[in-house]
Amino acid sequence: MADVKKIATRESYGNALKDLGAVVDNLVVLDADLAGATKTGTFKKAYKDRFFDCGIAEANMMGVAAGLSTMGLVPFASTFAMFAAGRAFEQIRNTIGYPHLNVKIGATHGGISVGEDGASHQCCEDFGLMRTIPGMVVMCPADDVEATAMVKAAYKHPGPVYMRFARLAAPVFHDPESYSFQIGKGEVLRDGTDIAIIANGLMVYEALEAAEALKAQGISARVINMATIKPLDEALVLQAAQDCGKIITVEEHNIIGGLGEAVCACLAEQHPVPVKRIGVNDTYGHSGPAVALLKQFGLCADHIASVTQTFVRK
Repeated sequence: MADVKKIATRESYGNALKDLGAVVDNLVVLDADLAGATKTGTFKKAYKDRFFDCGIAEANMMGVAAGLSTMGLVPFASTFAMFAAGRAFEQIRNTIGYPHLNVKIGATHGGISVGEDGASHQCCEDFGLMRTIPGMVVMCPADDVEATAMVKAAYKHPGPVYMRFARLAAPVFHDPESYSFQIGKGEVLRDGTDIAIIANGLMVYEALEAAEALKAQGISARVINMATIKPLDEALVLQAAQDCGKIITVEEHNIIGGLGEAVCACLAEQHPVPVKRIGVNDTYGHSGPAVALLKQFGLCADHIASVTQTFVRK
């Protein structure tokens, strides 16, 4: 898997919006003075009359997006994950979620991999916050191809959607010619029988590399990309539990409230098996180079492989 092309999914977000804007005229994009970072500037250059910079006022931006959606437009409200899910939570809950409006939230710079911006910007709580809003779809793509398809699927979905995109460039491993995306459906990227590793976002490629390393240790690991956290693909989770007997979840998010808890809730109610969650262990991040931080917090292939090996043989 060496020498693969890398693209940050925030770049994919901006490009997908521009491409989508060429074929649909009711798409509008809002940003909170971060168009260069969120990459919505790509859309702005092409369709200036459909782009609205709401300034550093994220809560107001969500209200504006809600209003635009009632006029038959499909707004994509864009800012950093910390400011979308965190600062504007009340507005998303009451103004978008409660009336179930057709607003899409593009949240970039999620997780520890925000790097040098530090703990104040490293949002590791957004999956949990957004999952609590009734009717909200919550997603996180693994690479450029999936991110592009996800944006288009979000546009077609009738209701509120939250998407997290990464600042850090991620390896592109999906084939754009054959890949198709469906909200609420996971995908088996690698089959295995000893354990299933369920991941999303940047952690999917790390899980694939961990599975390759585990193969040399005689461990057969199934790797599942669970890009949609809500609604969870429960059928795929249950099948993995039945086939493999043990599950590991991996996410660039607090182990509280995210993918791991969604998987655990599903299994506890329907098919209990041992589960190990890998993520941010109920702590804040700190400033540092993104790749070094991911390694320090155990969000890397080596750590996933080590934890999996111990868990399988326990």
